[in-house]
Amino acid sequence: MKLDAKGIRYLSPDEVRVLTAVETGSRNHNVVPTTLIKTLSKLHGGGTNKFISDLAKKNLIAKVVNSKYDGYKLTYGGYDYLALKTLSKRETVYSVGNQIGVGKESDVLIIMQSDETECVLKIHRLGRMSFRNVKNQRDYLKNKNSSPSWMYMSRLSATKEYAFMKVLHENGFPVPKPIDHNRHCIVMSYINAIPLRQVEKVGDPGKLYSDLMDLIVKLANYGLIHGDFNEFNILVTSDQQPILIDFPQMVSINHKNAEYYFNRDVDCIRIFFKKKFRYESSLYPKFSLDVNRQFSLDLQVAATGFPSKLQKELEEYTEAIGEIPEKDSNESNSDNELEDSGSESQSDADLSEDSNSNKN
Repeated sequence: MKLDAKGIRYLSPDEVRVLTAVETGSRNHNVVPTTLIKTLSKLHGGGTNKFISDLAKKNLIAKVVNSKYDGYKLTYGGYDYLALKTLSKRETVYSVGNQIGVGKESDVLIIMQSDETECVLKIHRLGRMSFRNVKNQRDYLKNKNSSPSWMYMSRLSATKEYAFMKVLHENGFPVPKPIDHNRHCIVMSYINAIPLRQVEKVGDPGKLYSDLMDLIVKLANYGLIHGDFNEFNILVTSDQQPILIDFPQMVSINHKNAEYYFNRDVDCIRIFFKKKFRYESSLYPKFSLDVNRQFSLDLQVAATGFPSKLQKELEEYTEAIGEIPEKDSNESNSDNELEDSGSESQSDADLSEDSNSNKN
């Protein structure tokens, strides 16, 4: 699903009300009955059917065929519109520009604020994954008593990332500055840096390697493990300073698989540096020897930004699609992998027009 922001400013207040009604109904219905949409919209004078039809034509909602009753589902496009309307209302987002990144479960775009400050918009899109995980995804939905919406899971993922980014930024870690968050979207500061995977040459690979290992240990000493610490989630500035991004998989050092995740983060850097820069070091941190808790950012996030109940929901999703390890947390294949490794514009869309929106 690619964001199309151009039509947002043309949505009427009544269309936004109907779209919001579909979102509200989705909390208790996989398919929202048309009668419920009309009730929740609370439009005076009728016309709801026309607005439903118009929203369906714009692919913001979708009619569900072969349903037991007449009803609609909110699409990711509709969810995008609701989030951007809210961010626009708050004056966090004024215009949307080029897409600068696509992850396995997110899209990243350049946006501009009303004072012409460039920022980054990250849109979480859980449920968009490789074909090999489709069966796991279907089994996960089937085994739940009440099937969760992937939009809801995306919202949880964004909420988690924003909470961790905020606490890390406040404690001096090299991360983007979190600016705003709504539904499945996060607005953060733009940093002039490139992904580590795109860096062809560094002046001192040993120093960068050491800085990254120190960062893994510092995170752990503050009570956190990134969980996806690799060349895709590390930016490097022109003066070779690392910037850490992407926090949906971050866990506490008290997590049952904490040592596995810590070792995996370390292994990712070791393997990448050997492949890309032909740099190898016998020095690397070990969870049992080098982690010494000094602060409790994991507990701080759980208390103020992302409670353990929501964390458990996300972990169930992650486990279902095959991200949680099945092997013992002490296992590591890093040495074998190290031995075997070889070398190897869209126009801005103005969002400034005012409209009714939810501030959730």
